[in-house]
Amino acid sequence: MASGDDSPIFEDDESPPYSLEKMTDLVAVWDVALSDGVHKIEFEHGTTSGKRVVYVDGKEEIRKEWMFKLVGKETFCVGAAKTKATINIDAVSGFAYEYTLEINGKSLKKYMENRSKTTNTWVLHLDGEDFRVVLDEDTMDVWCNGKKMETAGEFVDDGTETHFSIGNHDCYIKAVSSGKRKEGIIHTLIVDNREIPEILE
Repeated sequence: MASGDDSPIFEDDESPPYSLEKMTDLVAVWDVALSDGVHKIEFEHGTTSGKRVVYVDGKEEIRKEWMFKLVGKETFCVGAAKTKATINIDAVSGFAYEYTLEINGKSLKKYMENRSKTTNTWVLHLDGEDFRVVLDEDTMDVWCNGKKMETAGEFVDDGTETHFSIGNHDCYIKAVSSGKRKEGIIHTLIVDNREIPEILE
């Protein structure tokens, strides 16, 4: 018969999404903003057991046990667009390790700097719900809450409009030239004929 000490901490459906054992070797956590949303990347590194585990948004992507080489890298995909991510494990001194995240072959900092130049992000509240709209200027894809939107482009007198819908709401992103070489094209989100302010990520 099991004693009270053997019983689980959580009953039935109240168990946490992570096991309590998992958190013991957690060494790094990153939040990465991609076009389809912000993703949480967690990395466990057991320096005595050689264990390496990568979680993306709470879901286990990689698990390796008993790795004798404690330094190296782990590569995996993040988000709907399957963006390549790599965690580099480097020895700093003795038994100290440094963990760095690369996205598409660039350091996270460099990737986010470049991304802020090629994407526009808006957050709005419609019908009691929050929406995050992202325009990827490289592909002209429009994302809303992690889903790539069906769009229709249209040329207008002073630029272009990319039309799409959120529920019953008519939306478009207007692209006009700033007239200044360094600023380039200015993108504005219009929802139900009102302008939504852009946020900086």
